[in-house]
Amino acid sequence: MLDLLRTRLAQGMGTSPFPDGPAPLPERFRGRPVFAADRCPDACGECRTRAPSEVIVAGSDGAARLDLGACLFTPEEAAACPHGALEFTTDYALAARSRAELVTTSGQPTPVRPLNAAMRRLFGRSLRLRSVSAGSCSGCEAELVALGNAVFDMARFGIQFVASPRHADGIVLTGAVSRNMEEALLKTYEATPAPKLVIAVGACAINGGPFRGSPEVLNGAPASLPVDLWIPGCPPHPQTTLHALLGLLGRLERNQR
Repeated sequence: MLDLLRTRLAQGMGTSPFPDGPAPLPERFRGRPVFAADRCPDACGECRTRAPSEVIVAGSDGAARLDLGACLFTPEEAAACPHGALEFTTDYALAARSRAELVTTSGQPTPVRPLNAAMRRLFGRSLRLRSVSAGSCSGCEAELVALGNAVFDMARFGIQFVASPRHADGIVLTGAVSRNMEEALLKTYEATPAPKLVIAVGACAINGGPFRGSPEVLNGAPASLPVDLWIPGCPPHPQTTLHALLGLLGRLERNQR
């Protein structure tokens, strides 16, 4: 027992200092993509056909845009442009309040706007969420589980997952929403008492991810579901999700990166 206590004391504090300090990230972390249009003479041409996702799209003006919601954060996406115009950074701040804000020319989404004052009074210090896996590979769920470990310790901010939607302040949707799960998803939303939040986590929940176009999925959150927060990734790193949640609750205003 004494040996165990000595070992534990030697390990020190393992919890991330975020948001008051730097966030720990793995060496191979791939974060927010950026697109250098000046390197690509035929923007949205060859890149779009070679990429394994719709991360590069053409705007109404023909200019290249990055769709962070569709990005799978794979090396193949960066290699799709023969001119090296697409690169990944180590920026984990990826989320946005609207789907449209994830489509950008620079790759930089609009910072997450906090909830209004009334909603922040309700949820700012105690937020309970019900997770709904609606046709996922379980990658996003594994990263959500990691939010409860000693490193990220989401509970220190008053955010926790609960077993019943009737005890929840909102739902967290993962997966491309298979047709078999559509009714269960909507019933879970209906069972959550108002006012409530909807958070779409991962490329599948945003636009179908690698399953996009399959006749068995709805390509992400159905239009009837009012999503309050969109968190890109395949899957999103726990730091990305934690940053997004704290931004939504207005807990980053004094600690902006």
